[in-house]
Amino acid sequence: MGRNMPQNTDIQPIDAVITWVDGADPVHAAKLDNYLESIGRKRSGSAGKARFHNAGEIDYCVTSILKFAPWVRTIFIVTDQQEPDVVKTLAGTVFEHKIKIIDHREIFAGYEDHLPTFNSSSILSMLWRIPGLAEQFIFFNDDFCLIQPVQPHDFFTDGKVVLRGKWQLLPEKKLHNVLLGWLLKRFKKTKDFSFWEGQQLTARTLGFKKHYFRLPHVPHAWKRSTQADYFGENPQVLEQNIKHRLRAYEQLIGESLAAHLELLHDTAIINNRLFNIQLKPRQQFYWRIRLKLWWADRNPNAAFTCVQSIEAATPNKQQLIFAWLDRRIGKLGDLLLQKQ
Repeated sequence: MGRNMPQNTDIQPIDAVITWVDGADPVHAAKLDNYLESIGRKRSGSAGKARFHNAGEIDYCVTSILKFAPWVRTIFIVTDQQEPDVVKTLAGTVFEHKIKIIDHREIFAGYEDHLPTFNSSSILSMLWRIPGLAEQFIFFNDDFCLIQPVQPHDFFTDGKVVLRGKWQLLPEKKLHNVLLGWLLKRFKKTKDFSFWEGQQLTARTLGFKKHYFRLPHVPHAWKRSTQADYFGENPQVLEQNIKHRLRAYEQLIGESLAAHLELLHDTAIINNRLFNIQLKPRQQFYWRIRLKLWWADRNPNAAFTCVQSIEAATPNKQQLIFAWLDRRIGKLGDLLLQKQ
């Protein structure tokens, strides 16, 4: 993969970071319920169960990295006093040394008053503080997977990060969005805050006036020093971004912050040759999912998949997707047998 891109002349260690939580864990559930009660809220929106549900996606995520990116040095799993079963499965195997659990208390050291947190944007703001983290690392949500072999230069090339996405006009630069905003305000209508709006806010905060770089749901290449330098120079931004224990409109999006900082520093390469197959089984019709999987199997540049909220899908959709993941990625046990 990536043969058309320039090669690194000096290969540096590359780590992977996965954020994960098991919302079905009674201890974690009690933490969240106690916090919601303290602020007079119920489980909905950013506190909804789907945001914390564990359907075993992390098993496929970890397996895909071990199988398709064996050059990754360490896989850090960032969590809240929990341990996914995949860690126990890998204990005593050839892969045991590649997995390390990082607790929120480690990366929030000195900021413990913001714990417990149930906010992915807050957690992403602190990933650069992982002890022993490589300068170059790849961020994965636990529902991200690789579906074919990838190489280091698919993420980092000649000291620059490889970004996937596209430039788009900020909505206030589009006349129809200006009119829509005026109508919503006039008639006091509101709409849900989206991942895309968070990216727009992040771009504006960094001084982008006309365009923002819109990122898809793919594994993201980050540089630790970029985050450390920015938050070191802007400690008030860090404090503002991590104080929210649930997602808030005014927060910067970690993926977008990392990308826009590299773009500002001219340390990014945009290359969309490899792309993502995004599955939303709760929303997408069964036959649309089948078509997406058919396309993924026939396009050599389909390298990633993101399966969102599979626990909310109908049984036939779940069966379809899990069978496909088993075929494209395989079971962790099978990979371990191959390595014996």
